[in-house]
Amino acid sequence: MIAIAWPPLTRATLIQRHKRFLADARLDNGEVITAHTANTGSMLTCSQPGRPIYLSRSNNPKRRYPYSWEMIEMPDGLVGVNTTLPNRLAVLAARAGFFPTWPLNAEVTSEVSIGHSRLDLRLKSPQGPTVWVEVKNCSLVEAGVALFPDAVSQRGTRHLLELAQLVEAGDRAIILILAQRKARVFRPAARIDPVWAKTLAQVVRQGVEILAWGVDLTLTEASLGERLAVEL
Repeated sequence: MIAIAWPPLTRATLIQRHKRFLADARLDNGEVITAHTANTGSMLTCSQPGRPIYLSRSNNPKRRYPYSWEMIEMPDGLVGVNTTLPNRLAVLAARAGFFPTWPLNAEVTSEVSIGHSRLDLRLKSPQGPTVWVEVKNCSLVEAGVALFPDAVSQRGTRHLLELAQLVEAGDRAIILILAQRKARVFRPAARIDPVWAKTLAQVVRQGVEILAWGVDLTLTEASLGERLAVEL
């Protein structure tokens, strides 16, 4: 199992998300705090005021906002909102040989600069080509369908084109969608970002691979669950 244990979590009630990376919340003791929100997306359908949320707390005295928003409780279950978690799970999976098509015993490097961007993972193996992986967090799910992106993402489109260029140069490139919400299938959110959806279909035809996986969430850990079908 590929899993990350949560630190002790504090339950609170969401008041509002604001300034993109901040959220105000009321702790169960009545105290109102501001928490850091590590999520660049719109958090569509998973940031409604009044919902229970779960926060971790840092002991770093230099942090202005000690609390970090990790999950929100929705009618369909827990939803992960911290977009750094999927990258950490992907690193563990790469090192453990979790995904069957990824190279075994590869040297795994995170945040590698390529062109005008940084890609999430580079896997170098003595056998076979270098493998590049771009990890995308998905928290928008409708009727069991995981959708990405939840806002227009020009940066995301640029990443797709750069992955296609790496394939053309002889490497492998993979888009890994990790859904931090219960889902059974992944589709690009064409109504939200038609350019990203069209570009995804284009680069897949050019040899970029796509893989979608669910993340199982509890109040004690986050773990990789089951593979999701992909419908382009």
